[in-house]
Amino acid sequence: MEFIPRGMATGIGSLPYQDTETALKLIMEHMPAAPHWPQLPRLGGDEGFVHQFLDPLVRMGLLEQRGDRVVFPVEAPDWPERLTGFYTVYMDAESGEPDALAAFAFPAASASGFYAFVEKLRQNGVGQARFLKGHMTGPLTVGFQLKDENGRLAYYQEQLRDLLVKTLAMHACWQVSELGKFGLPVIIFMDEPGIRVYGSSSYITVTREMVLADLNAIFAAIHNAGGIAGVHSCDAIDWSVLYESNLEIINLDIYQYGESLLPYVKEMKPYLERGGVMAWGVVPTFDKAFEEDANSLLQRLEDLWSELNNRGIDRSVLLRQSLITPACGTGLLEPGLAERIYRLTREVSEKVTALNS
Repeated sequence: MEFIPRGMATGIGSLPYQDTETALKLIMEHMPAAPHWPQLPRLGGDEGFVHQFLDPLVRMGLLEQRGDRVVFPVEAPDWPERLTGFYTVYMDAESGEPDALAAFAFPAASASGFYAFVEKLRQNGVGQARFLKGHMTGPLTVGFQLKDENGRLAYYQEQLRDLLVKTLAMHACWQVSELGKFGLPVIIFMDEPGIRVYGSSSYITVTREMVLADLNAIFAAIHNAGGIAGVHSCDAIDWSVLYESNLEIINLDIYQYGESLLPYVKEMKPYLERGGVMAWGVVPTFDKAFEEDANSLLQRLEDLWSELNNRGIDRSVLLRQSLITPACGTGLLEPGLAERIYRLTREVSEKVTALNS
């Protein structure tokens, strides 16, 4: 699918509210062309990644709560039978069986923002929207937070990593399927701060091949369902990994880490030539947002584009293949700051859109 956003605005995902109506009003007001469903972490632990995205593993006994920890009970006598049950459901879901795919849905109690978003669209229609955006966690991020019952990180265990990747892939497929019912293209951002471990001396056994295989498996599920795949990473990472992967959108915090793109211009050029989009997280998600305005943030973008242009990247391509976003999610901020961030995102988007005219 050709995706040419020309400065359109969207959000990362989380907002600091405890009611869905306030969150949806803010999103629809400032990101009408590509609204997203709101993740609401202040509603409690059920809105965390285990219950939102890995619920099938919990229900099938492959993840268990042990006190304040969630672990893979790999020593359970019936662990092989639990695995067999999971893979049976997974293969049915992958083949398109609706009930099996529904097993990878959000539990109603863990994603109130998603279901409120869907209901709002059902009642009011899509309005000005040209795209609908969903989001999910990534396999490295969860794989380096979860352990088996012996204390070993899940990402280093091939079997457990496979469970995580397949669960996330089918969840992504389900999310595209649900949002796609409204007749618009669906964008799914994978929130993957965990990708920063690649290349770190502390994680030398994490190879480029592992990272690409895991990410591409989830991108393939998004594409097979008809969606557009993106990654959000709010850190300075080896961007060449994402440029090499099979996605359409790369989203980063350029307010703090824009210069981290410069060493990877050689890899960026073919990514853009094949239609890749850069989602510029130019609006800071901390108090600096009160010191900035749309003009100062646009100037920050222009300065980065100028540097990239000097290194061989066509400015007109950057303009055409640009999304505008906050630098990161806003779920843990004060509501007034989140509202300022969303307003600035819209204002910068309007200016970039005008530059594309």
